[in-house]
Amino acid sequence: MKTIVIAGGSGFLGQVLEKFLSKKYYTIKILTRYPKKENDIYWNAKDLGIWTNELENVNALINLTGKSVDCRYTEKNKKAIYDSRIDSTHILGLAINLCEKPPKIWINSSTATIYKDSYHKEMDEENGEVGNDFSMNIAKSWEQAFYSIINPKTRKIAIRTSIVLGKEGGALVPLKNLTRLGLGGYQGNGNQKVSWIHELDFVRALSFIIDNENLSGNINLSVPKPTNNKTLMKILRKILNIPFGLNQPIWLLKIGARLIGTETELVLKSRNVIPKKLINNGFLFKFSNLEVALKDLV
Repeated sequence: MKTIVIAGGSGFLGQVLEKFLSKKYYTIKILTRYPKKENDIYWNAKDLGIWTNELENVNALINLTGKSVDCRYTEKNKKAIYDSRIDSTHILGLAINLCEKPPKIWINSSTATIYKDSYHKEMDEENGEVGNDFSMNIAKSWEQAFYSIINPKTRKIAIRTSIVLGKEGGALVPLKNLTRLGLGGYQGNGNQKVSWIHELDFVRALSFIIDNENLSGNINLSVPKPTNNKTLMKILRKILNIPFGLNQPIWLLKIGARLIGTETELVLKSRNVIPKKLINNGFLFKFSNLEVALKDLV
């Protein structure tokens, strides 16, 4: 039986991934701070412990650990966002090198937010422009920590994940709630690009990466053709049968973000990300059409 260890696998994406990979006859083990299930193993995401034994001779290690960026960027939260990513990456790299038979592949989370705000230039893995602000610098530090650890027997992938649309989690849940309240208009000028991926294609892409040994390095996880904010909200209103939605200018978004404890960057940044490596290596998306994807999820 093939085994996959998912670090930080108790959240939304980890649960979707566990369900999908289990159906492919993998044994799944979850590293989590709060073990609840039989296959949950305790770790604190920063120190070595008995959990390191679970990495011995596994097919893949997937690290999804990291405090959510859906919060106010206070100094305390900034530190927690940074530390949760860097500490977990460092300790996993060390644990891999303590294995006699280390994982064949280590897939570490990163983010499509590493690229500059872009309305026109398509950001692929080869020619994408990496920027310089808090979110982009977090992503750069995360990948630097990942690649700075030499793991000679383990293939390494950093997944630059775009917005994941899911039934039970991710960005779609609050967007549906806003739309049902009549607030489902566009945000800001509405022209900002939205790079997204359906939850099923997210897990299918990870399975594809595990199976294709020629793949390594940074890989963008997003549909081949991004949409924009206006189109996203228009289609969502249509599917939910909500005839109108109030638009939200930037000044109103700033007030709302403070009230609900988040940042406007999450909806205002133009993410124009293209999955060049996946396309060039023959990955076929099941959901590349936004309306089809939203109908499936809503």
